Amino acid sequence: MSESSRDEKIPTPDGIDMSRMPPEDKRTLKRAIGGSALGNAVEWFDYGVYSYVSVYIANAFFPGEWGVALTFATLALSFVFRPLGGFVLGPLGDKIGRQHVMVLTIIMMTIPTTLIGVLPTYATLGALAPILLLLCRMVQGFSTGGEYGGAAVYMAESAPDKRRGFCGSFLELGTVAGTATAALVCTILLVLVGSDGMDAGWWRLPFLLTLPLGAVALWLRMKLDEPEAFSAATSRQKTTKKPFRELFRGYSKQITMLMAFVVLLNIGQYMVLTYMPTYLAETLGHSEVESNFMLIGLLAAMMIVITPLGRLTDSIGRKPVLYTSAIGFILLSVPAFMLMHAEAAGWQIVGLAIIALLQVMLQSCVSATLPAIFPTQVRFSGFAIGYNISTAIFGGTTAAVNTFVIQKTGFELFPAIYLVAAGVIGLIGIHFFNETAGRPIDGTTPPGSEDEKLAEMGYDLIGFNANSTDGRSGIGGKHTSG
Repeated sequence: MSESSRDEKIPTPDGIDMSRMPPEDKRTLKRAIGGSALGNAVEWFDYGVYSYVSVYIANAFFPGEWGVALTFATLALSFVFRPLGGFVLGPLGDKIGRQHVMVLTIIMMTIPTTLIGVLPTYATLGALAPILLLLCRMVQGFSTGGEYGGAAVYMAESAPDKRRGFCGSFLELGTVAGTATAALVCTILLVLVGSDGMDAGWWRLPFLLTLPLGAVALWLRMKLDEPEAFSAATSRQKTTKKPFRELFRGYSKQITMLMAFVVLLNIGQYMVLTYMPTYLAETLGHSEVESNFMLIGLLAAMMIVITPLGRLTDSIGRKPVLYTSAIGFILLSVPAFMLMHAEAAGWQIVGLAIIALLQVMLQSCVSATLPAIFPTQVRFSGFAIGYNISTAIFGGTTAAVNTFVIQKTGFELFPAIYLVAAGVIGLIGIHFFNETAGRPIDGTTPPGSEDEKLAEMGYDLIGFNANSTDGRSGIGGKHTSG
């Protein structure tokens, strides 16, 4: 059977074949994918650009021997504000809706990122210049605390059950594409104008490009409707006025397991997407341009395979892919980094490819897996809070920890050991996830359907959603509706 014919027989949540979806529903799904993925791309374009032009930002805002360190400290501080954004924007999304918060976060990301491109330097404003830069990064970090969680939850609630992995993989395609675009733009600029030209002000251009990208993402998000799951919960008064309190009273286990998984996800992600160019240049001796082009090639390969992997998880399940990745990190990280130290460039590329493949396996289904852990009324809160706490502690510190240890000890394989430890922690989290592929996530049964009536009867009789064996979603029990 051909791939296209097989896809046409995949049912949506209300039992309609994909081939029979009304044109308006198809357009709605495409807008959901585009609005979610492009916003995520803007977020990672910002982080990528800031990392790639950090030396020139240091010269402009932090003159002196501590310039680069202060520049990265400013970046790290933005991660401190991510959990704060999660604590505020997550519950807000469970109260007023996913779409409203997604519009807010893209505005809060686009404006300060663009402003960085026009800020006066230290030579013009003195100490006020780095303070303004810091304020921009703080707003960016706060908005990011709600951006990824909102986009992932929106995508998970909007996608057909049998295609949630495939549709969700486009969100992570935005992650990789945003990073790749940042690397490509900054590298081309460096080749064209050189270091002197970048110092003269060309480093500002990539930040200014955020404005049109953010405007398109905002336009797409303004056209989005609330997912049916949230609208149905609102109409049945199943949303909560105090999602924060309900979340920590009833779903602490889910938050813990999510955070354990995100340790692996984010250490791997920041290792590949932000730290690897530094490792290639400072540890392996490649030039800045060589390191960037090696990363661009790696990211291009990840972009090619991420959506097919997302589709694969719809067929064989999320957990087989997640288990394979986590075990792969445990067993293959050290050999992969040893290959990176080989003299031949070919072996170095093989080592990089191993780590990238293991990482893209995680990313291919993360946005379909994690939202299914929580029910509708606390889904945004649980995702945003748990994800961003783990990201702030482990993701944002990955580059700093590895750089510090290598400089102090000279042990150049430490990043591999770091990944092995992350793999063990992530494996524990994955073990407690229930399989969610092909099943409606808690709260997405079609309004008025027989499934919904049965679920409502179970809720009224025994006090929790009958679609979940333990009253929770995604962890524990023999079956989950996620």
